[in-house]
Amino acid sequence: MKFVVILCGLLVLFIIWLVLDFSLGRKKHLLIANKVETGILHSEFEIFTHGKDFFRSYFSEIQKAQKHLHILYYIIKNDSLGQEFFTILKEKAQEGVEVRLLIDRLGSLTIKKKEVKDLKAAGIEVAFSNRVKLPFLFYSAQVRNHRKISIIDGKVGYMGGFNIGKEYIDEDPKLSPWRDYQLKLTGEGVHFLQSAFLLDWNEYAGEKVHHDPRLFPPVSKGSIRHQLNPTEAGILEGIFIDLIKKADQSIIIGTPYFIPSTAIFKELLAARRRGVHITLIVPYTSDHILVQEASYRFLRRLLKAGAQVYQYQNGFYHAKTILIDDKICDIGTANFDRRSLFLNKEINCYIYDPAFIKRLKRVIDQDILDSKKLSLTVLNKPNLWRSVKETVAGAVCYFL
Repeated sequence: MKFVVILCGLLVLFIIWLVLDFSLGRKKHLLIANKVETGILHSEFEIFTHGKDFFRSYFSEIQKAQKHLHILYYIIKNDSLGQEFFTILKEKAQEGVEVRLLIDRLGSLTIKKKEVKDLKAAGIEVAFSNRVKLPFLFYSAQVRNHRKISIIDGKVGYMGGFNIGKEYIDEDPKLSPWRDYQLKLTGEGVHFLQSAFLLDWNEYAGEKVHHDPRLFPPVSKGSIRHQLNPTEAGILEGIFIDLIKKADQSIIIGTPYFIPSTAIFKELLAARRRGVHITLIVPYTSDHILVQEASYRFLRRLLKAGAQVYQYQNGFYHAKTILIDDKICDIGTANFDRRSLFLNKEINCYIYDPAFIKRLKRVIDQDILDSKKLSLTVLNKPNLWRSVKETVAGAVCYFL
């Protein structure tokens, strides 16, 4: 009996510590987070939706680098694709190209000390972002650098949903083919990506790299109007709400995880009440525990309100996009979930070009054709195990 009392006491203390750690850590994060957004920039864009096409382009551009490579990833797997990537970086460093590689510490746990040592021996500067650290161990473990950006010679940039691992080139049987949206850009936007990378690098690498003119060579002005927004600590919620409020006719959301905040979901329902057509594309197959179950309570209310929900069935859907009235489109690293809204470091691109949006709309239309429409009848069909998982998911949805 005494042991049980002690155990219960320790459990209560542990819960109190978790709550204090998270609340105080978040309070500090909110104090230091800054809202950054560009004015209207002009660039040229390519969009990739299949990993093999993306990595063919990406590795080719890296191999052309002559001066520097600045690369930030959330996940780099220690598998065949990751090793190919590392080999290319080592070769470029040995040619005299300045290579900086910033990796999220928890997202890339499979990268061991030996690989890091080999990379550094080849002349690559390697740093890990968002380490778990005191005094807020639990909170710092939740805040991930989810950005995925690359800058090549200050002239070519990449950003979007792809990480580096075999599943992204369709070599995971459960999740193949992998569907994602990745942008390649040239023009003014590349300089902002460079600045965003340097802010993160200077914070985590123990090195202060200033805005050296060599890192910002002259670039031609592109034709596509856009803005770039890096976000963290809740800043993204306000941006998404502003986008939803602008909708007069239609909202299309593509996301692997649909767990909106209370305020965002309220705006979506308000948009439906004013007659805005809402279409949501989500995966049929899940890649993480409980994320689908966490979405079901929101999907039910959207379906009741007259929204359309499609579950993508041609592989795994990992794309992240919002399309407002065929006038504004958002493509970036942020999922439509609370982790991206309130915890992660993200970066999104907001594009205002009719021709590009028309191109994206064709991609989305194909994704809808490769999806099955979800009905309220299916979601409301009695299922005890699913109900249990929904209850658990609702309790921890902030961290999914």
